[in-house]
Amino acid sequence: MTEFVMVAGAWLGSWAWDDVVPPLRAAGHGAHPLTLSGLAEKQGVPAGQQTHVQDIVDEVELRDLRDVVLVGHSYSGIPVGQAAERIGDRLAHVVFVDSNVPTDGESFVSNWWEGPAKLEVSIAGNGGFWAPLTASDCAGQGLTDEHIARIVGGSTPHPGATLSEPAVLARPLGELPVTYVKCLLDGAEPSDDVARLLTGEHWRLVEMDTGHWPMFSQPGELARILLEAAGG
Repeated sequence: MTEFVMVAGAWLGSWAWDDVVPPLRAAGHGAHPLTLSGLAEKQGVPAGQQTHVQDIVDEVELRDLRDVVLVGHSYSGIPVGQAAERIGDRLAHVVFVDSNVPTDGESFVSNWWEGPAKLEVSIAGNGGFWAPLTASDCAGQGLTDEHIARIVGGSTPHPGATLSEPAVLARPLGELPVTYVKCLLDGAEPSDDVARLLTGEHWRLVEMDTGHWPMFSQPGELARILLEAAGG
C-alpha cells in the first residue's frame, strides 16, 4: 500500500485534489492531500518556506506513513523536494507536477521568469502576500469555466515569505527517485534546471496534454500517472 501525500501549488489548499483522491483510494492506497500553513483553512498561520517543508515532514511522521510518494505541484515542488530528503527511508518516490524544483540557496522568487524584482514588488504591494490568479490568468490551460471558477473562488493569498526564503538541500536533488510531469499547454519543454536533472538515471519525464492545473482538467489521467509512479 502506497501513501500519497499531495501538495498543491500557490494559493491552493488540500481541496484542489478532491477529484484525484477517489481513484487513488479505490486502488487501495492512502491519499493525504495537504494544506500548507497560511493557505485555505490555515489562513493567518505565519509561514516561511521552511514552515512549508516542516508541514510536509510532519504529515508523514505524525501519521507514521511508510512507502510514501510525495507529490508537489507548481510552487510546492520546492518544499516537497526538500521534505523528500528529510523523511529518509519512508520515501518511495517523488512526483513533481509541472512544478518548480528546489536549488540549494535559491528561492522561488530568484528564479521567477519575469525577473525577481517584478514579483517582489507585487508581493510588497499586496501586504506581503502573492495575490491569487484571476480568471483571465487561467485561460488556455485546458480548463472549463467551472474549473476556473473553482480555482479562482477557492484560492487564498499566498504568504510571500515562502517565496523569498532560500531552499536548503543536504544532497543533490538528482539522487531522488522522481517522475516529472510536464503539462504541455504550460510550455512544451521543462525549465533548464529540470531538463538537466532529467538527464540523470533517477528521473523520468511524463507528458500530459493539458495545462498547469491537471488535478482539475485531467484528474483521472493524473491519478493514473501517480499510480504508475508508485508501481501500479
